Formats: sequence, structure tokens, C-alpha cells
Amino acid sequence: MASLYIVEQGATLRKESNRLVVERDGAALAEIHDFKLDRVVIFGNVQLTTPAIWFLLESGIDTAFLSASGKLRGRLAPLESKNVPLRLRQYECTQDAGFARRMASAIVAGKIANCIAVLSRHQRNHPECALEAEIAQLNSYLKKAARGESAHSLDSLRGVEGQAAAVYFQGFARTLRRRMQFTKRTRRPPADPVNALLSFGYTLLYNEAISALSSAGFDPYLGFYHALHYGRCSLALDLMEEMRPLVADRLATQMVNLEIVKPDDFRREQSGVLLGDGARKRFFREYERIVNAEFAHRQTGVRTTLRRALHDQAQALQRALMQGEAYRAFQGWN
Repeated sequence: MASLYIVEQGATLRKESNRLVVERDGAALAEIHDFKLDRVVIFGNVQLTTPAIWFLLESGIDTAFLSASGKLRGRLAPLESKNVPLRLRQYECTQDAGFARRMASAIVAGKIANCIAVLSRHQRNHPECALEAEIAQLNSYLKKAARGESAHSLDSLRGVEGQAAAVYFQGFARTLRRRMQFTKRTRRPPADPVNALLSFGYTLLYNEAISALSSAGFDPYLGFYHALHYGRCSLALDLMEEMRPLVADRLATQMVNLEIVKPDDFRREQSGVLLGDGARKRFFREYERIVNAEFAHRQTGVRTTLRRALHDQAQALQRALMQGEAYRAFQGWN
């Protein structure tokens, strides 16, 4: 199935027979048969006709609206899932401090394990990077998170995660072999091109996490690890934590090292450093390649993709709430 990204300002998405058509100034920019599409991502000033909106809703095609700079503004979604028992159970579990700590510990341990996997693979392919020290430090933080030694409170677990992130990004900086410099992770605003790539990748992953949770029947705003914050989908942030290194971080590294983007593909605005429109199309292509690439799950041997794994993790979270199974973060990539 395909994803449609619309970045041309002033374009219109309309329904024509069994096709969705993107056009601007009367000229067709793209045509996609409806049965080949499962998500639409719209940036900035793009119009949708009423028949197109109806079709997207009736077909269950996830549609997200982002600002021209890449900030998620909202989603076009059908009626709320009928899975009311799951949401009631979710509300109960968020009030259970022990359950929240166990969930948070699994989430943080999964993220750190996948950070180790990313650095370890790069170390095998590029021994000159000398990432052994960072990998060893991350393994010590992984043990703390997995054993829950520091998880007597969510704040202390967040401290472990923050320390691990600092070490990881110290190693991540040495995986970048081209002209773009990176010293530390900055978010609001992204201070350099590499941070702009990371932020853009996290935004796309965040939207996919919201979709996966909504499809399963969750309230994406109410999380276990990320604190409740007005207007923020905290459970989506929980779900995407373990996937960040495998999707967005690898994507940023590959785009820099393979020179898919170069310094002049970025522009500096008041909202920070942003990826230019032309380079975004290359970014979407590489993002889709990473999330749809098949691999054999390290633990089960079953062939899957990172996009499928994200939805599988939403189902695993559902089983943890409704059936009492221990939640296990995704660690099947290698």
C-alpha cells in the first residue's frame, strides 16, 4: 500500500472515478488509484474537495494535516473507535502507579536497546568510529531501566532515559561522515540541519503512532511514561519511543552520509532550521523505504516491517491492558 505526501502549496486533492487526483492550476500532479492508498499526509495550503473527504473517511484512509514547516495540526478521522472497554481500562491503568512504572520501564529499556542496536550496527560496518565506550555506557543504563532499579518514580526513570539519550547522541554524532555538524539534540527549534532531519522524522513517526493507537481503540492523549500535557498525544509518544532510533535516527544518518541531502537543502527561519521543499520529497521517499523494508524479526523469525511492527506494538499494548500480558518493547531489528 502507498502513502501520498502533498507538499505543493495551492494544490487540490479531489476524487475522480476510482482515483484520487492532486492538481494545481488545472494541471494534474499525481493520480493514485484508491485501492492502492492507505495514508495521506498534507503540508500547508492544500485543499480537499468534499467528495475526496467523504471517500477518505469511508475508506479509512488515515489523513494528517501538517503546517508548511512540518508541525502536526490534526487528522481527518472517522467516528471514534467503538472499543469503549479498552479506553475505560486505559483510564484505570493510568491511575495505577505500579502499572505505569512497569510500562515506562519497558518503554525506556526498549528505546535504549534499540539505540544500542543502531550504534552497534554502525560500529560493525565502520570500526573507525570507535563507539565501544558509548555502547558500554548504554548497556549499563539498559540494565537499570530493565531491572527497574531507578523506576521507584517516573521522574527517576526519565532521568535514566535522559542520561542515556545524551550518551547515545554523543555516539550518534560520530556516525555522521559528511559536512553536516551535530553536537547535541535540539528540538524547539532545531538548531542545525541534522536536528531538522531528526525532528521531521519524529513528526512523521508521531503521526503514525497516533494512527496505530486510534485504530486499536486507545485514547492517544493519555500515556503512561510521558506526562499528561494539554494538546499532546502522550500515549503516541510512549509508543514511538522504542522506534525513534530505528526509523528517524537511521534515516537522518543515511540521508547525510549518502548525501541525499546537502547543506543548501535547508533554510533558516524564525522557527529554526527547516528542510526545503525539494529535499522533502527525497526525505519522504527514504522514510517510506525504511518503514516498509522487510526483515526477519530477530526473536520470532517472522518477516515484518517497522511500520507493521508499530501497529503490532499497539496490539501488544492492548493485550497488556486487557489480558494482563507483560508489555515487551520491540527489539526485533538487527
